Amino acid sequence: MAKYKIKTHSGAKRRFDISGRGKILRRKIGVNNFRRKKRGETLREIPGKRPVAPADARRLRRLLPYS
Repeated sequence: MAKYKIKTHSGAKRRFDISGRGKILRRKIGVNNFRRKKRGETLREIPGKRPVAPADARRLRRLLPYS
């Protein structure tokens, strides 16, 4: 009997990246809305990626099966 392929969650593949070592990375919050209220210094500190929490990483592995 043939094995079935698991579909990748399309929302998760847009929002998360996989590092070279296999960690799941997320964007930091607070960049998209209400930018005018924030200081430039604050906005420059925000960009970048952070690893997700271990409990969330386990859940995301099911959504991103081939990464």
